Amino acid sequence: MALDLEAIYVDLHRHPELSFQETRTAGVIAQRLTELGIEFEEGIGKTGIAAVIRNPSTGSGAEGPVVWLRADMDALPVPEQTGLEYASTARGTDPAGNDVPVMHACGHDMHVTALIGALERLVATKSEWSGTIVAVFQPAEEYGAGSQAMIADGVLDRFPKPDIVLGQHVTPLPAGTIGVRSGTQMAASDGLTVTLLGRGGHGSRPHSTIDPVVMAAATVMRLQTIVSREVDPRDVAVVTVGSIHAGLKNNIIPAEAKLELSLRYPDDEARARVLEKVERIVRAEAQASGAEEPPVIITDHTLPPTINDVHATARLVLAFDSAFGEGTVIDPGMFTGSEDVSWFAREAGVPLVFWFWGGVDPVAFAEATAAGTVERDIPTNHSPFFAPVLQPTLGRGVDALVVAAREFLDAPES
Repeated sequence: MALDLEAIYVDLHRHPELSFQETRTAGVIAQRLTELGIEFEEGIGKTGIAAVIRNPSTGSGAEGPVVWLRADMDALPVPEQTGLEYASTARGTDPAGNDVPVMHACGHDMHVTALIGALERLVATKSEWSGTIVAVFQPAEEYGAGSQAMIADGVLDRFPKPDIVLGQHVTPLPAGTIGVRSGTQMAASDGLTVTLLGRGGHGSRPHSTIDPVVMAAATVMRLQTIVSREVDPRDVAVVTVGSIHAGLKNNIIPAEAKLELSLRYPDDEARARVLEKVERIVRAEAQASGAEEPPVIITDHTLPPTINDVHATARLVLAFDSAFGEGTVIDPGMFTGSEDVSWFAREAGVPLVFWFWGGVDPVAFAEATAAGTVERDIPTNHSPFFAPVLQPTLGRGVDALVVAAREFLDAPES
């Protein structure tokens, strides 16, 4: 009996889990893999799963081409406001111990479901291809740490080494559309935590303190001049201060303030330039405020750019055009978001192709485009309103993975 993929998706959407806490999600995946008769291992990189379909050529016993298909499975601390009947009301505990709302605001529930559906199709059509498929269900993409956790746990050593790594991400494009480009598809990024050290005291006696709140405010404003005044307008860079924390009461000047930064760039050269500018400004603003101790700058994560192999991408675009019709595939430009999927390909020394597929009602997208209100009316990933339309999004996600896998597997012997 065929799997009810829509029911699987709705279940996953209702029960999101934060990074490295995806135990229920992993259990759902394991159950479906068992039903499909696919061998797998759980608990890789804490909560990850790797599954293998071995389909050697008749009589050869050789594993043939090895294609890795990857889906991430963690959710975000976002309160869902989609109004869907199956909207999440889940809560979770973040790394700091805070109780937070949890939502699949980035579509990883769709990624998991599409990969399960693709595996079901590939198992059912084993007479039409030969080779080896490794399906990687990865935790903690939102931390930028899940792929490296699985690699550190030996996923590249314990499973057939890939000849190519393939992956996809649902995004605010019209459902049915696929967006992919050769070269840099997604930006490199760093997450930084900056601690500004002042001297606390009574709110009525600011002259006796070194106020880290004012220091932080000046730092945030100055950091925005990196992109607006120190980066060539023709280049790509993003400097975002996504979190600022200081103080507990209105009449107490605290001793420190913390900023959390997200930095994005297309390559290592740009990364070095932006990091130097960030550090210069943070230290200069602390000095200008009379800080007695230098600020502490910690790198929380580093993600490389997601770079699609030129030849493999061209080959896959032709396969998508053949399967879905010309005009389905577009070049979406470089996304300034970042991904950790490329660590698998980088560590294995093999090509990567990572593409986007649309999840927005095509009529709604066309109307917003005509009105010039796409940015306002079409929710993006990480928004509390983000929710792909169930179909044709799910069907196209399954089809795309199957077409991509089959493109790099062997055809049956004649």
